[in-house]
Amino acid sequence: MPDRPDYAALTRGQIALLDRINAGEAGLAVLNQLVRLAQDVLGGLGAGFAEYSPGHGRIIAAAGVCARALGRRVELAGSPLATGRRTQLLPLEEVNDEFAGQIEGGDRHRMLGARCEISGLAVGSLHVYYGEDDSEPGPEHHDVLELLATNIAHMYGDQAGLPVHGDGPVVAALSDGLTIIDRDCVVQLWNPAAEQLTGRSAAEMLGRELPFPVPPPGQVLVHRLPSGRLLKVTAGDLPHTPAMRVVTFRDSTDQDRRHEDRDLFVAVTSHELRTPVTVIKGYADTLTNHWQTLGEDGRQEAVRVIGARAGELARLVDRLLSATSDDGEVAGHPPGPFDLAEGLRQAAADLPVDLRRRLVLDGLPAELPKAFGDRDSLATILTELATNADKYSDRDTEVEVSAAADEATVTFRVADRGIGVKPEHVERAFERYWQGDSHDRGRNPGAGLGLYLVRRIVERQHGWVSLRPRAGGGTVAEVRLPRA
Repeated sequence: MPDRPDYAALTRGQIALLDRINAGEAGLAVLNQLVRLAQDVLGGLGAGFAEYSPGHGRIIAAAGVCARALGRRVELAGSPLATGRRTQLLPLEEVNDEFAGQIEGGDRHRMLGARCEISGLAVGSLHVYYGEDDSEPGPEHHDVLELLATNIAHMYGDQAGLPVHGDGPVVAALSDGLTIIDRDCVVQLWNPAAEQLTGRSAAEMLGRELPFPVPPPGQVLVHRLPSGRLLKVTAGDLPHTPAMRVVTFRDSTDQDRRHEDRDLFVAVTSHELRTPVTVIKGYADTLTNHWQTLGEDGRQEAVRVIGARAGELARLVDRLLSATSDDGEVAGHPPGPFDLAEGLRQAAADLPVDLRRRLVLDGLPAELPKAFGDRDSLATILTELATNADKYSDRDTEVEVSAAADEATVTFRVADRGIGVKPEHVERAFERYWQGDSHDRGRNPGAGLGLYLVRRIVERQHGWVSLRPRAGGGTVAEVRLPRA
């Protein structure tokens, strides 16, 4: 590592970023370039950015030796970066093992990290990793990392394609109305969502008193605007700035989200169950009413279809029940060592015939270290990933399944040559019930539960799963499990 940051590379990189932003690019594309810039300018082995959600974060951009951690869940409890100085240099043994301990490659020794904050609210953290033989990063390295972290925070503040997830109190605040006020309730910051919710622009509000009451910390106040809209208002003190308070508010006019989820579940269940039930009933009625005229071949085909659809129905019921559980648990067997390649071959053999014909398993090595997890869960994982690939690609193209290993994980990938996944959708695709635009949904839109369930199953086994666009077109789904 050089004694000083590469300021020439920093200047070139910042100009390139501005060019991309001025050209209308945003979101993960720009964020990934910022992460790569941090690695290059600061001379690290790798770099990554974790976006924060309630109680945990997730790696949504990564470069160098950190690239394989994309999609990895990061536990925030006890994290040194959650409090204290804005930038910190930490030995890896002090860093949460959920992230640092799973980064492969090189002789990783220490991490330089920086919180990305908006008015004292942390939206994530930027990390650069160094090897044992690298010299210790100096004050200039800290300053440059803080600059890049500030750039990321501005992207969140502008809502330029970020946040990727919308379920965190801080992240959600960016899509909610957010204002910073002083002791006299005079507005110091007024975000775009606040303008939309109240109909008052930042120019009108800055320097003026907040037009609605502020609840005490930890309490919620419901305020009715002259328009009739109801706002659910919360407030809290800004860390390190006791003279300032942050106030967030959201539209609570509509029904509670839990009721919306219940209604959506009923609609999804009705839609998903109708097809296999209709087919089973139709073939059963055919057997009952036309047993003699069907002949032996016809009867066997009807029984085969009923059996296949009954199996599909059983898997579907498991998916729906697992996906609507709020306790974070997915049923499964106790983990243990297993042969990943053999497990994938067996899972592929159990797929429906049309889908099985599209799968190419040539990328499964004969010698592969054993994985540690729930072997039986491979059937569900591969079914969901292969079905997803089938939906979004032409029937005359192949769906390739491959596997590999490194010193910490055993990996398998499901790759197609379909319409691909947009960078801004690689994380949203794992949300419950989420689906892309109608023209992106492939032949069978489905219910938006498959990838959500895959992530929960994989993370229960201390692994992680990610999506990325495939070079030359298509999508790659990658699952990483711990080595036995």
